[in-house]
Amino acid sequence: MEQKIILTVDVVLFTLVEGGLQVLLLKRTHEPYMDQLALPGGYIHAETDVDSRAGARRVLKEKTGLVSPYLEQLYSFSGGARDPRGWSVSIAYYALVDSTVLIEQGPTACTLLPVDDLPQLPFDHNRIIAFAVERLRNKSAYSALPCYLLPPAFTLTELQKTYEMVIGNKLDKSAFRRKLNDLDFLEPVAEVRTGVHRPAQLYRIRPTRNLVLFDRLISK
Repeated sequence: MEQKIILTVDVVLFTLVEGGLQVLLLKRTHEPYMDQLALPGGYIHAETDVDSRAGARRVLKEKTGLVSPYLEQLYSFSGGARDPRGWSVSIAYYALVDSTVLIEQGPTACTLLPVDDLPQLPFDHNRIIAFAVERLRNKSAYSALPCYLLPPAFTLTELQKTYEMVIGNKLDKSAFRRKLNDLDFLEPVAEVRTGVHRPAQLYRIRPTRNLVLFDRLISK
């Protein structure tokens, strides 16, 4: 009898907590690997999911209650050894979310762990996460991707710290701000952030720019 292929989506949801990049994991509620931490994932619903992206959005919403401002297809992981139930394909996506949104709207039963200090996870989820971390760090060096780990409005200092945490390099403040000015993908909003120091202007990504790709590395 012909074997039925298992088709799923898995979502690597990144956020920044305690000064570092972390990934959201959930305890599995059924076998295989019941009660073990794993990525949010689920079967493709052929009747309702118009494509794998729609399936990933649905799974993320169902499992975490969240709608990420950024969701990108990562890679397809397949084979007969990755799932004890049989030959399977997982279409993996990665998503970014501001930590305050995760705290306010995310599932209470989720676990956040540093991406560089993960336990052994079921299936091939360690490999999927490692692949996603490499994609995020590489792409952040030449795009506006780290902005999606921040609230809709942020200071330039917050943006620089976010870039530094994601790509793992310290950035010169003056050079960083010159590049932001040259790239022209931010616009000021009509409010400032008050604190112990002088008020700081808040910015957002220009609505017409979306995910901006740079013609040179932000760290150079």
